[in-house]
Amino acid sequence: MSAKPFSPLLSAIAQFGRAPGSLPWRVFFRTTGYSLRPPNPRPHIAGVTTRQQALLAAGTAGLHQRADILCEERPGSLPTIVVGGFVPDATEAVYLLRGSLLRHGSVYYVNYPRRGFSTGLIIAQLADLVDELATRRGGPPVVMAISFGAGLVLEWLRRSAAAGRPPALAGVVLVSPVACVEDLLDPAAIKPTTLLGRALKPFLDDAGPADNCMIEKSRALFLKMFEAGAQNKVNLHQLLAPAEIRLLRDRVLGAINAIDARGAVERVQALHTLSAPAAPVILHRAPTLILYAEKENAVLCATSPTTRELTGRPTAWFPAGCTTIVRNTPENPVQHASLIFHSPCFSTRLAAFYRPLRPVRRQVA
Repeated sequence: MSAKPFSPLLSAIAQFGRAPGSLPWRVFFRTTGYSLRPPNPRPHIAGVTTRQQALLAAGTAGLHQRADILCEERPGSLPTIVVGGFVPDATEAVYLLRGSLLRHGSVYYVNYPRRGFSTGLIIAQLADLVDELATRRGGPPVVMAISFGAGLVLEWLRRSAAAGRPPALAGVVLVSPVACVEDLLDPAAIKPTTLLGRALKPFLDDAGPADNCMIEKSRALFLKMFEAGAQNKVNLHQLLAPAEIRLLRDRVLGAINAIDARGAVERVQALHTLSAPAAPVILHRAPTLILYAEKENAVLCATSPTTRELTGRPTAWFPAGCTTIVRNTPENPVQHASLIFHSPCFSTRLAAFYRPLRPVRRQVA
């Protein structure tokens, strides 16, 4: 076959490759694909709302505390639910990983509310969504939870195990789990030992009303949480096009600025109410991948009880689980939950985790 019909395209690519300061090939191909089919998560219209409606009817949570669940639909048989950390939103946290996740099926993003927060309502929404996917949309999903979101998922699984009703999951992925305040603040230390611990302690100790000072303190805290993983300045342009850098920055700052004082307070208080892990209990028997960064010390304290348990005896909590430390080069180590700034380091491990799930899913279907 003659290559002539393709010569203009090949010529353009060749010129692009020779252009000084051009984008890396992987960025070029991804942004080209995104221009043809841009990321476009749409609000998910829930088909199962049993648990969340019960909470709302009982008055234990309000509509302002309900998360926004967005969806990018694909025809694959293995959907993924992404639960983000404090910041950024789930949609931005996996921006560079969404393509690999979408190869397996639809991706559902759980974005936290701006004007409030309720652990019980978030858990109810997750449980309802998993039931919907398992019974009405083809099969159990993978739940991928990041940082504080992993703490919420661990709490959900703990409550489900205690009730004897484990959710129907094809797999669980926990990235840099933060499951209690003790993960960030060593109770025996005189002063906080981490960047976020120093920011979090006065925030938790402040019992005053949520005024403008509290709002600014909240925003500064969440911004520090995002920036803790944003230390990869040297290679940032090897991962993102300039327009993408601006887009992500604007979305993260927009999300932070949209969180009002009440939403910030309730979000941090939700972490404060989560209990540190104690005696092991089987949380779920699905295949589970626990990923820690090689350099967690800007966020997690050395005495983090969750880190101790999930690195020391992961199978006591997840019999089919394993813990992996995600590493990179010494001059550019992987930071806490750095799915944007070190996405290639995470993508290979996620691909290896998803690969054996696919034939299992077909057998179940």
